Amino acid sequence: MTNPDTFKRHPAWKGLLSGAIALGCLSMAVAPAIADEPYPSKPIRLIVMYPAGGVVDLVGRAVSERMGSMLGQPIVVENKVGASGTVGFSELARAPADGYTLAMGVANMITNPILLPKVTKWKTADFIGIGQIGAPPNVFVTASSHPAKTLPQMVDYLKANAATASVSNPGIGTSNHLGQELFFKRTNLNPSNVLYKGQPAMVADIASGQVTLGLMTAALANAQIQKGTLKALAVGANARIASLPNTPTVAEAGFSDATYMPTYGIIARAGTPKAMVDKLSDAMQKAMASPEVISRLEKIGAVISPANAAQYDQNIAAEIKLLSGLIRDRNIRLPN
Repeated sequence: MTNPDTFKRHPAWKGLLSGAIALGCLSMAVAPAIADEPYPSKPIRLIVMYPAGGVVDLVGRAVSERMGSMLGQPIVVENKVGASGTVGFSELARAPADGYTLAMGVANMITNPILLPKVTKWKTADFIGIGQIGAPPNVFVTASSHPAKTLPQMVDYLKANAATASVSNPGIGTSNHLGQELFFKRTNLNPSNVLYKGQPAMVADIASGQVTLGLMTAALANAQIQKGTLKALAVGANARIASLPNTPTVAEAGFSDATYMPTYGIIARAGTPKAMVDKLSDAMQKAMASPEVISRLEKIGAVISPANAAQYDQNIAAEIKLLSGLIRDRNIRLPN
């Protein structure tokens, strides 16, 4: 049997012991350094679940580029398109909650778990807000030749022609679709939906009168309104917008609580450390106050409504309540 004292007296053991002690001290010194590593120390991803050049993409780039310069690290936009945003949100849900993967927050993060339960493997609660940006407002339009000149006149027309009147729908669960469904819920209307693949495809049919009414992004509708092919009836926003100063809001037209104003923002994985969320939110709020960013967002047609992380989380909760109830009450379903 080996004598334990042999190890204590052996020169090799003394060397090993000294090395182990030194290594332990080194580990203790390195651990706090890793924990205290400044954030961010590398580029941040921003997932956009719509194509490059679209409204959501342009809004995200306008804000994130300025945020990146303030944080000292670039924020790199990655377009992850597919399944009504599910592909992009799934990418965020799989990412570590380490503050290095963010995404644009849009209505699909609320509606997809309800409308696409079989393909949506995440929940809205899997995400938290970094901050709210705002969103481009929608506008109710009809053919310039249509007899209705105001939104109340259009409501009367829809009621009188219930069997033949129709409304365009650029996609089940889009902000346009949800906005018009909220209006129809408040006015007790149920016109026939004509489904399109996106807003541009429905312009010609509304302009020709083949489809009675549409709710379009103001930035897209404005060019047709200026050409005289479409007529603006009311804006789905809390106040009149600069591009259509003579067009009343839906509330001004006499329909209170009938406006769904979608909000865009930036979100992260739930569980992201609060210190990181606070730093990102602070940089975002400062970016939103930049004249350059404000100018870029206004050119896109966005109504700017900044909110910090806590406020944005509250707004998301209110939107969940509104949209889940609307989807239930209007029996909104994806086609089989």
